[in-house]
Amino acid sequence: MTTTKYIFVTGGVTSSLGKGIIAASLAKLLQAQGYRTTIQKLDPYINVDPGTLNPYEHGECYVTDDGAETDLDLGHYERFLNVPTSQSNNVTTGRIYQSVIEKERRGEFLGKTVQVIPHITDEIKHRVQILGQTGDYDIVITEIGGTVGDIESLPYIEAVRQLKWDLGDNNAIVIHLTLVPYLSAAGELKTKPTQHSVKTLMESGVMADILVCRTEHELPEELRVKLAKFCNVRQEAVIQSIDASTIYDVPNLMLEQGLDTVVLKKLALDSSQPDLTHWNQFLTRHKNPKGEVTIGLIGKYVELQDSYKSILEAFIHAGAENEVKVKIESIHSESLTEKSAAGILKHLDAVLVAPGFGERGIEGKIEAVRVVREQNIPFLGICLGMQMAVIEYARNVLKLADANSTEMDENTPYPVINLMESQKAITDKGGTMRLGAWDCTLLDESIAKDVYQSSNIEERHRHRYEFNNDFKQKIEDAGMKATGINPETGLVEIVEIPNHNWFVGVQYHPEYKSTVSNPHPLFVAFVKAALNFKNNKNSVSMAQN
Repeated sequence: MTTTKYIFVTGGVTSSLGKGIIAASLAKLLQAQGYRTTIQKLDPYINVDPGTLNPYEHGECYVTDDGAETDLDLGHYERFLNVPTSQSNNVTTGRIYQSVIEKERRGEFLGKTVQVIPHITDEIKHRVQILGQTGDYDIVITEIGGTVGDIESLPYIEAVRQLKWDLGDNNAIVIHLTLVPYLSAAGELKTKPTQHSVKTLMESGVMADILVCRTEHELPEELRVKLAKFCNVRQEAVIQSIDASTIYDVPNLMLEQGLDTVVLKKLALDSSQPDLTHWNQFLTRHKNPKGEVTIGLIGKYVELQDSYKSILEAFIHAGAENEVKVKIESIHSESLTEKSAAGILKHLDAVLVAPGFGERGIEGKIEAVRVVREQNIPFLGICLGMQMAVIEYARNVLKLADANSTEMDENTPYPVINLMESQKAITDKGGTMRLGAWDCTLLDESIAKDVYQSSNIEERHRHRYEFNNDFKQKIEDAGMKATGINPETGLVEIVEIPNHNWFVGVQYHPEYKSTVSNPHPLFVAFVKAALNFKNNKNSVSMAQN
């Protein structure tokens, strides 16, 4: 194939319908038929990226190998496809305008008046086609954030209209995801919201080729005929997307609906039966666990699950690999005190202290680490969670009572966690942290070396503060070991307590690299440690009885 095909996924009626999951599921089906497929996200907000956004605003900030801070949907793309994304896979309005204004300042528009059309739309079209022009992909799926009719989405819809014309027949199609609500008072599904959404799309000059209808109930045949007739699509192009028990069911549901077949027909490409053998093996293990473990997730955004989306999905992958259900108990770090922590955590099979920024909830995280260390409960600390483990150890084992991170206390006499040297001259917040994939060398006879089965690994980072090597010798003499080191900077990447049941803190974010095809080994080992801990507890309890 010489020509890259483009699929645009738009949404209507309401947000949070699952455009990202539909895009990822379709991509999985196309990939499983041998097509080289990637997905990108166009976000209409004016932030350059979500790196400075509060998780309450936008959920998790996902990080790619090349250091892009992106929308959390890119995590879904990677988890489904097992293909890394990059800077080119997430574009925001802020980045579009920034690029156009920089070009204007350089004089590249030769004195012309810079306008939304053609300059902004041309920049969008250029960004959409970057991945296709590499020659690495047969099909590029582009998800457009927001809903049709939003003011901020209009330049993207116009760019899609132009691209469909530029690329010609069979090279670009539009999938419109919409809602078919069920009114319990009337006892029926209603198509009017979808009709209005499609009409709004058409008013911008874009006609949907395929409708994907989110619904809580089966769409009867007569309703599909009605939607096809009034929305100007073929009947086979009206696709039902019914609520699923897990997002990992959606590729199979879309396969049953024939979404991939309709798409390939419209793109004039050959269709075959997708090979979902490995995917369905994962689903079987996920849905038929042989046991259960309860793991505490300690954080300060636990009421919003999207804040820790990649962690939660990594536990699903690791649970399936261990053939157990991982029950996550979300615990707000502010609820943990010196008196309450032990009682709150005592029933857990393992504890993960989550990443984050800022002072709020820090002391609760430190108390959680103290309890799991003293009670020998399996522990995994990620980024800030690893730093809290170091602070707790310094305070309670080394007896450095005021030990802290300079992020929380600039005047601490024992800054066991300190601002990275490379960060000290930086004032801008956006895109300036240590980001992306970095190397790490693992020490022999460590949990990390045993887990990874390698001496050298590469993991993704997102942080400004680091383990202060001025305290490294003192901490190691007391029993906590640095078992992973960046070979270039000497940065401590991993800490462990060898005489503990299973205690690992990592400065990086392993959750970003866990996929259905390749569950992250650190999460797999952590869940296994939780299962062993639970089994040992049960054995001791039975022996005592």
